[in-house]
Amino acid sequence: MTALIEVEGIGKSYGSVIALRDVSTVVNAGEVTCVLGDNGAGKSTLIKILSGVHQHDAGRFLVEGEPVRFDSPRDALDRGIATVHQDLAIVPLMSVWRNFFLGAEPTVGFGPFQMLDRRKGRDTARSALADMGIDLRDVEQPVGTLSGGERQCVAIARAIHFGAKVIILDEPTAALGVKQSGVVLRYVAQARDRGLGVVLITHNPRHAYPVGTRFLLLKRGVSLGSYEKSEISIEELTRQMAGGAELEALEHELREVAE
Repeated sequence: MTALIEVEGIGKSYGSVIALRDVSTVVNAGEVTCVLGDNGAGKSTLIKILSGVHQHDAGRFLVEGEPVRFDSPRDALDRGIATVHQDLAIVPLMSVWRNFFLGAEPTVGFGPFQMLDRRKGRDTARSALADMGIDLRDVEQPVGTLSGGERQCVAIARAIHFGAKVIILDEPTAALGVKQSGVVLRYVAQARDRGLGVVLITHNPRHAYPVGTRFLLLKRGVSLGSYEKSEISIEELTRQMAGGAELEALEHELREVAE
């Protein structure tokens, strides 16, 4: 099976600053590739390369087996790669269904007589959200009245409706509580089960492990390893995220000082 996305030894520098070096991973249909790391690990740089914001300087970036070098996010969208950023690109005072389309609203009529087709827009948004198991009281309500988890789910459903094959989720649970994080992770699993490839960017291994298929760990722009779920436990994933050997050395040093 050809991977939806594959990066081989990918690298990116900004002048003399190396933001990403020799990173490799794969995103397959029906799987979740989790990218984990603390601030400054290189997660944002990897997102920007995959979503067409920046181009890589080294390595290969393949989409369905074909080497690519995107010039813009539009190029990535045209190849079926949609990115849901932390700010979600929503207008809080606009209705849920208007945010669902946001620039691609259905119209009726021709030429200068075109008008917004509100009924079709409402029905399409309601149906697409229901397909994802998202039951909203009223798609006319301002999207700003939804919870953080519900907004994330609307953004995921929007990407799927407009033909995404790969969804990149940038820290979708970072600002959410436990319950709302669970809601978002449930819809991540639904997207995976519908056959999409998902890239989940997070710093929380407890959120990544239940839904993840493979785990790429980054630190200061360098890969600490890429593991299939069968190759690493949640405890080991957490240990590596927390610093692992560095923490053990610190604990040993602190014990010596105390003694």
